[in-house]
Amino acid sequence: MTLDVETPEPPTLRGPQDPGDYDAVDEPDERTGDSTRRENLADFLEAGAWEDAFDEWAADTYMNESEFRAVRELGLLEELDFYWNPSAEDVGYRVPTVPEDLTTQYDDIDEGEVEDVQDELAELGRTVSEVLENDYIHRDGEEFGYSWE
Repeated sequence: MTLDVETPEPPTLRGPQDPGDYDAVDEPDERTGDSTRRENLADFLEAGAWEDAFDEWAADTYMNESEFRAVRELGLLEELDFYWNPSAEDVGYRVPTVPEDLTTQYDDIDEGEVEDVQDELAELGRTVSEVLENDYIHRDGEEFGYSWE
């Protein structure tokens, strides 16, 4: 199924968080508090990674337009967050929790769809993470600590 909607603005990354809060991230033994990589991720999102990933996700998502409208109105896309994991050299993501009372707020969303919406948000986070890792973070660049000597 394809979701035919306008690509929203990318989420604003909110600064260092606990790495253990992100999916696809093993918490490092020591936190560096370095926000430079986080700023690089935000720049990549603005430079096209978000749009590329969103388009890829929208082409295959099971989320319908009414569910997507609810997600946008509740600000859940803005709450997506991404983190560079230096120990595994990958991008983790954190997906907000979809409110259980979504069905009372939106008449066109059934109870069984709340978990589906949560799953589709997680899939969007995973897709963005993969696009960042595969298409935007250059393993031969120094911005993420890669140095070829």
